[in-house]
Amino acid sequence: MSTFLWVIFPYICLAIFVVGHVWRYRYDKFGWTTRSSQLYETKLLRIGSPLFHFGILGVAAGHFMGLVIPQSFTDWLGLSHEAYHVIALAGGIPAGLAALVGLGILVYRRRTVGPVFSATTVNDKAMYLVLAVVILLGMWNTIAGGLLTIGGEYNYRDGVSPWFRQIFWFQPDASLMENAPLGFQLHAVLAFLLFAMWPFTRLVHVFSAPVGYFTRPYIVYRSRDRRAGVATGTRAQKRGWERVE
Repeated sequence: MSTFLWVIFPYICLAIFVVGHVWRYRYDKFGWTTRSSQLYETKLLRIGSPLFHFGILGVAAGHFMGLVIPQSFTDWLGLSHEAYHVIALAGGIPAGLAALVGLGILVYRRRTVGPVFSATTVNDKAMYLVLAVVILLGMWNTIAGGLLTIGGEYNYRDGVSPWFRQIFWFQPDASLMENAPLGFQLHAVLAFLLFAMWPFTRLVHVFSAPVGYFTRPYIVYRSRDRRAGVATGTRAQKRGWERVE
């Protein structure tokens, strides 16, 4: 079970993540969207969307700092273990709260606004649940690692972080996660499960950006109402619809 959870399972999820996005892009391009529901309701969306998106960006930045940047580098910079945890708490807790509150508002909006609820797929509902639990576990691990000392403080940069980096070197050491607290283990498993669900939910919009919007040509409208005489001049044209040569 340990080998499956900490060696095999991450690669299964990452394979689904990559292949699933390729499949979705090739066979479901028209479904590659957030299925925007702004037309149905805007008040809650104006509050929940910025909170969630800015919060999740902060969470992603914190994970990059904690998982990708090795402890040896921060030690070389002269950043002590205590100072690192203070920074993690000061940045991680507000970002996590913003993401969680924003997600709660968006889920409430989807549940209470009829047309929005109808446009929500089963996959998205499951994704929201997993995402909420992942955020909660991440916040608990941050607080427990930085403030609580029950059973001794656990430094995830000695265990979880090296294991995470080893995955991309194809040399994951399962023993590093075996010794991690249950909260970190659950957070890791559910996070990789979220990656496996990613291609089949609205999360695919993360990899889309309207880059072509800045270079696309103007849209030119031309009248095709020749039978009514608009193009031949037998009927007066309406103001604002003059022909453009």
